[in-house]
Amino acid sequence: MTSALAAVSVTLSIIMAAGMAGTFFGFSTGVMPGLNAVRPASAIDAMQGMNRKIQNPVFIAMFLLVPVLAIVAGVLLLTLDQDSAAVLFFVAGGVYFAGALVPSFAVNIPLNNALDAVTVPEDESEAAKIWSAHSRRWTAWNTLRALFSWASVLAMSLGVYLWGRNG
Repeated sequence: MTSALAAVSVTLSIIMAAGMAGTFFGFSTGVMPGLNAVRPASAIDAMQGMNRKIQNPVFIAMFLLVPVLAIVAGVLLLTLDQDSAAVLFFVAGGVYFAGALVPSFAVNIPLNNALDAVTVPEDESEAAKIWSAHSRRWTAWNTLRALFSWASVLAMSLGVYLWGRNG
């Protein structure tokens, strides 16, 4: 039973971390450059809409539960005497927490909230100023979130490798 629970938590934590890495990557490499290519007022309006719609139960659960499931997987792996694999899941949870969640709550979400409070200016130069300041900083921190999420997936993958090798 413990082995099955470990397999489920390992699988879900990897899928969710990979999903978040892909989401962050997609925003940094596709969405934000696309928004940078349109009128700044349109970019502000579109980003405001995305920020509102992304606050849904599926996204929020996936976003927040990665480190929880990684820790659960680590604990279950410890009970199976898979200490090295367990440590990698603990590391993965910590990496995701420090590199994806902390920047989200410290930088990206406050930037989203500040942009959401903006009334889209009709003056293009004012809109360009607002969008440029938001886009540059938001994308840089978002790219960092993608990199840390990938590092988390890598640690989990190494944990699976060790579990398979030692199991």
